[in-house]
This record gives sequence, C-alpha cells and structure tokens, in this order.
Amino acid sequence: MPRAERGMVVGLFGGSFNPPHQGHALVAEIAIRRLGLDQLWWMVTPGNPLKNRNHLAPLAERIALSEAITHDPRIKVTAFEQTLGMSYTANTLAYVKARNTQVHFIWIMGADSLNTFHRWQKWQEIAHTFPIAVIDRPGSTLSYLSAKMAKTFHYARVDEDDARVLWKKPAPAWTFIHGRRSTLSSTALRAAQ
Repeated sequence: MPRAERGMVVGLFGGSFNPPHQGHALVAEIAIRRLGLDQLWWMVTPGNPLKNRNHLAPLAERIALSEAITHDPRIKVTAFEQTLGMSYTANTLAYVKARNTQVHFIWIMGADSLNTFHRWQKWQEIAHTFPIAVIDRPGSTLSYLSAKMAKTFHYARVDEDDARVLWKKPAPAWTFIHGRRSTLSSTALRAAQ
C-alpha cells in the first residue's frame, strides 16, 4: 500500500485496467484537479468478480501499462489487493481505512460503473466507508439520475461545485463531476486486438 501522510486527501481509483488507457488517465487527472487530491492511488485489481477473467491480462502487465500512461507524481500505481488476497472493494476499503485513520480518502469511479454499482458486494457499506466521486464517462452522463446507488443515496449528493470539500463530508456523501470525456474503453481495445 502506498504511504500517505497525516491530513492528506487521497483518491482511491480501482479497476481491472485491462488494458489501461488514456480515458483512465483522464479520469485520474480530473479527480486530482477537481477534488484537490494530494495523491491518487491507481489500484490495479487482481480481477473484477463481476467480469469474465478469461481475457484478463497478467497483473504485472496491467501494472506496467498503467505506469506507462501515468505521468503525474501524485499518482501511485499499486496492486496491494493482490498481496492481501482481496478481491472485493468493500474489504479493501475497510482495510485501508483501518490502517490510515489520519488520511482523508475519496473513492473514485467512472460514471460507467455507477449503473452496476448496486451489484457490487456490500455496495451500501462502500458508500458508508468513504465519500465517492463519480467522474463523467461517455454514454453515462445521466446515470446519476437513474442508478440505484444515486436513488438510494440521493440525500447525500454533494453539488459538484463543492467537490473540493467532498473529503470533509462524512460518508455517505457523493458527487458527480462533469468534464472532458474520452470515448476509449478497455472492452473496445480488447476487441480490436
């Protein structure tokens, strides 16, 4: 797990990154800027339990490719979930929270994940662990209106103009951040190979 100093604001951006692409880098860039992050942990997961692993590139390859497209020194590419033997986000976030009590974390995800977020194991527990920043993705701009997570936690939505203070809000708290979008997708990149 990367090291963070007391009082830092750290974004947690997890995914299979199979393969990582400039759309992921754009989400990270927007998150750092709009949320005022001191660090962003780019967490390359061993595999998504909701996705088919037949076409999953080796973890070392996905880490190397992620490092190749991330140039901001605030971004820390890590695969500590593999070392811990964890594959569920709720468990990972509980572990991170327990070991970094003086750090302010925000869970970051692309808007394309918002529609299926309610299928994640312990998704409501995730929402109660850290504030969440949902970054706009093509075709998902209106997902915050209809997604089960958005409806369930409608009362906890923070206006995106207040994104820089999201870390100060007790969870559940979430915001939807609009901005530049990339049409790149890992699924399309795999299909083109």
